Amino acid sequence: MPIQAKPGSEEKYDYEYQPCGACNIFMASGPLAGKRYVKVTLSKTEKEWAEYLNEIAENDKDAERITLVMDNLGTHKPGALFETDKPEQAKQLWDRFDFVYTPKDGSWLNMVEIELNVLMKQCLSRRIDAI
Repeated sequence: MPIQAKPGSEEKYDYEYQPCGACNIFMASGPLAGKRYVKVTLSKTEKEWAEYLNEIAENDKDAERITLVMDNLGTHKPGALFETDKPEQAKQLWDRFDFVYTPKDGSWLNMVEIELNVLMKQCLSRRIDAI
């Protein structure tokens, strides 16, 4: 909608953003192993994060320990696993990972953000017709 211009200023328009859908992208990168795990979900709930950890662990069955560097999102907590899995399974899964949290106030750019940027430029910056 046009906003009436005041004398001496240019005409302006007001608009309301209309989202055409949104999603969450979980991504884990194992550069030394040449692996990348991407999962697209409708949201980023504790349950979806716990399921994603289970998938990472399943795909890396041979790994004794998995180091996961991640942000401090509220869903990235042990309780998420215990709400999704049986207590024994949740504890076993939690113990397979070494969790490294990035600084809350730090300005940082990690490899996964670079990977997401490439993914966005190659795939997500345009509409792809459904098959």
